[in-house]
Formats: sequence, C-alpha cells, structure tokens
Amino acid sequence: MDFQAGILRDGSPMESLEKQLICPICLEMFSKPVVILPCQHNLCRKCANDIFQAANPYWQSRSSVISGGRFRCPSCRHEVLLDRHGVYGLQRNLLVENIIDIYKQECSSRPLKKGEHPMCKEHEDERINIYCVTCEVPTCSMCKVFGAHKDCEVAPLQNIFQGQKTELNNCISMLVAGNDRIQTIISQLEDSCRSTEENSEAAKQELCARFDALAALLEEKKSELLQRITREQGDKTSFIQDLIRQYKEQLEKSSRLVETAIQAMEETGGAAFLMGDMAMLSLPRIVEASKGGRLEKIEHGFENMDAFSVTLDHLTEAVHALDFDPAEEDEEFFDGEEEELEE
Repeated sequence: MDFQAGILRDGSPMESLEKQLICPICLEMFSKPVVILPCQHNLCRKCANDIFQAANPYWQSRSSVISGGRFRCPSCRHEVLLDRHGVYGLQRNLLVENIIDIYKQECSSRPLKKGEHPMCKEHEDERINIYCVTCEVPTCSMCKVFGAHKDCEVAPLQNIFQGQKTELNNCISMLVAGNDRIQTIISQLEDSCRSTEENSEAAKQELCARFDALAALLEEKKSELLQRITREQGDKTSFIQDLIRQYKEQLEKSSRLVETAIQAMEETGGAAFLMGDMAMLSLPRIVEASKGGRLEKIEHGFENMDAFSVTLDHLTEAVHALDFDPAEEDEEFFDGEEEELEE
C-alpha cells in the first residue's frame, strides 16, 4: 500500500492516511483482524468471509473436510484460491493493524480545530462550554455573563453531558430489557401457534377416527338387517314355491281326470261305458278334484315385509345434535407479561 503517495497528494496527512485505511467492502476503517490477499490488497476478515461465503454457499465451516473455495478480490478482481481453512487460512496484515492503532491514538490525542467544536451564534469567537439548566440549552460563557442567560442557572457542559449520557444509557438498557421481554412473548406466542396447529391436527384425526368407527358400525348393522330381510325373503318364497308345486300337481291330476271323463262321454254303449271308463272314474273322486283339494293357502298380506321397517328419526336427530363437549374457559396466559409491557 503506497501511503507516501497518498500523503503527498493531500494537504492533510491524517486524512490521506484515513483514506488508505478504508475497506473496499464495508467502506469503513479496517476492523481487526485485517487479512492480506495474494494480490497484496487488504480486507477486514469479516468482509472477506462474507464475500467468500457468498461465492461458496456450500462451504460449511472452518472444520469442514471440503477442500476450500475461491472468490475474486473486490479491488483488482484477482482470483483468490483458499484451502480448507477458508478465510482463516489467509495471513494477517499486522503492519496495517499497527498503523490503525497508531492512527486511532493520534486522533484521540489531537486538539479539536476551531471549526470542529460548536461555536456560539451570538459570540462567534466563543465556544459553547456551559449548559443553561433553566432554558435547557448549551451556551457560552459570554451569554451567561452579558447575554440572554445572565439570570439563568447554568452548569458545566461536561457534567450535563455525562448525566444525560448516563440517563440515555439507562433508557437504552430499559429498552433492551423491554425488547427482550417482547421477544420472549413473541417466542411464547409462536410456540402457542405451533401447539395450536399440532393440537388441531390431533383433534381432526381423532374426530375422523370416531366418525369412521361410527360409519363402520352403521355399515355392520345395515349388513345384519339386510341378511335378516334376505332370510325372511327366502323362507317366504320357498313356502310359496312349494305351494305352487302342489297346486301344479293337483292341476295335472285334475286335467287327466277331465280327459278321461271326456273320453267316457264319447262312449255310446251303456255296458261299455259302465265297464270301461266309468269303472276307472268314480264320481266322489271327480267331485273332490273339482273342489280343488284341501291344499294350504297363504294368508292375506303374506308377501308384505312391513315388519322390517326401520325408523331412524331418533338417530338422525342425534346426529344433528352432535357437537363438541363444552370445555372450561382457559386462563389468560400472558396477564403478567401484558402488565409488564403496560408499565
């Protein structure tokens, strides 16, 4: 780094030196440790690590077994190759770090220039060095002696500065503590949100399981009742078919008697008639056959299946009345936290 050239080009050596100590990434003064690249340019280690991580997103950590990575110098675009240690394998530039320390010490010990310290607007040559407690504004000694604040109560500017700085620091601590409490509440709310989602999913699964079990029970009961109707149907149809078979047999016998009787009617001879067909036919038998026999008959409404009617109105009402069990109201979870926030 050519510090001398920068000093010669600028009338203020400290300002030139400060420009030479600016990181090209964060545009701030180098923060230690400072690493030196193979191209001799410098970077803050944090900035170097940021661009290295951006160029090598899959590079895991310092202890990773992955073989290094690469990135380009932001100043000259020279490609920088790193080993498995990543940015931590680069050499520290102790010279630049020492220069930064010397520069900071020099800046802290330099007296302020006239233009760097606030000056009084009423008395241009007087520095603002006291604080008017009555008006709550900084002012100069001339304003206290001869000016607008001659009847006011004043205090040393440094004392007021230290007091207000301490008060501001306390306020910052309170704000940080309040932010911590808010963050705690946010974390609790996020946990409650996750628990609510998990509990809701579990409740849905349990509800589905119960309704599936109820549906399975209804399906089983339906199958049972259908089987009973089928058995009753089988019994009745078997009985009716048996009656049909008996009546058909009776009809067949009666038809044969009718044919025999008609043939007998065609006989003209008395002896032949009495000795032939009429010998086979008997009037009581014909009379009995004409009455249809003594076969069993079915009762009126025998074919009805009204006995298997099912009323589901009470079940329908019960299904419509299904609801969740009433639960007790939960206690307020964040009462204490809300009171703290209000305070």
